[in-house]
Amino acid sequence: MPLPNLALKAPFPWFGGKSKVAAMVWSRFGQDVKNYIEPFFGSGAMLLGRPGGAGRIETVNDKDGFVANFWRAVQADPESVAEYADWPVNENDLAARHYWLVTEGRARLAKLQGDPLGYDAQVAGWWVWGVCSWIGSGWCSGKGPWQWRDGEWVKRPLPHLGNAGQGINRQLPYLVNGQGINRKLPHLGDAGKGINRQLPYLGDAGQGRHEIISGWFAELADRLRHVRVACGDWGRVCGPSPTTKQGITAVFLDPPYSAGTGRDMSCYSVDDGSVAHDVRRWALENGDNPRFRIALCGYDTEHVMTGWAAVPWKASGGYGSQGDAAGRLNASREVVWFSPHCLSVETQECLVV
Repeated sequence: MPLPNLALKAPFPWFGGKSKVAAMVWSRFGQDVKNYIEPFFGSGAMLLGRPGGAGRIETVNDKDGFVANFWRAVQADPESVAEYADWPVNENDLAARHYWLVTEGRARLAKLQGDPLGYDAQVAGWWVWGVCSWIGSGWCSGKGPWQWRDGEWVKRPLPHLGNAGQGINRQLPYLVNGQGINRKLPHLGDAGKGINRQLPYLGDAGQGRHEIISGWFAELADRLRHVRVACGDWGRVCGPSPTTKQGITAVFLDPPYSAGTGRDMSCYSVDDGSVAHDVRRWALENGDNPRFRIALCGYDTEHVMTGWAAVPWKASGGYGSQGDAAGRLNASREVVWFSPHCLSVETQECLVV
């Protein structure tokens, strides 16, 4: 089986990326499977790691509008996205663009739910620039306590309980799950290069940073040319019409791990601590269908998948390989479960011979 294109990867870091197991997963799916579905796309490591490149039908989805918009924008207009993304790390710019993204940018992306082709190159470029400059989680989550008011960042105070929080002068309360912005310092661990710290070696000696970024995004656009990028609930791309009605279908399920696993619950700007249970139920209900080849990711004690093949593996251990002790511990708990109609190890060996 050919090796995946290791140079083609997302230009941003991502919690829980599965690039390390891409070759193994595709050996169980079969690289020539007709239809491929990825309901929790994120950084797209599995699609981008597909041996041999694009398949006949490929559909990906992410509920986070910023993520879906980035991939749509790169697919449609990689040069414009590169123009907006190519900017040095600057703390003031990071704060200002973050505020713009969670206000004006989020409003622009509202059309993604209703327009399967809608995208915004400026939102995509500023989002990817920021996520590469940001330290840790919370980028564009809108859940932090900070507000931009009268030209400066201010933290929303607790209300005065004596007035029951009423009156025209009442203070805005601090809402743990509210609409504020997490103010963070830029990532300076890699010479302060922002998105440029993610650049792969592409053999482009003598080219400037912008040319390399543009070339990288153009490669991604070429790979995504015929990929359908949906934005919404994961179940929308798992019904009969987009799956088995199209033939043998491989489904890669990598939902946010459940709250009970002890993982960091601030990993994603759009997060859900219970969706993994719904995904498991769907997988068990459809796993015996010979037209499905399903892979489900999770921690070792998270799912009980009777009749499925469980393959343990070890992750890098945190965001950008810089996780804390809990992250390093969880890295050793990773498992991929494969449904009964995935290709077996013996079948893989026969195919290779």
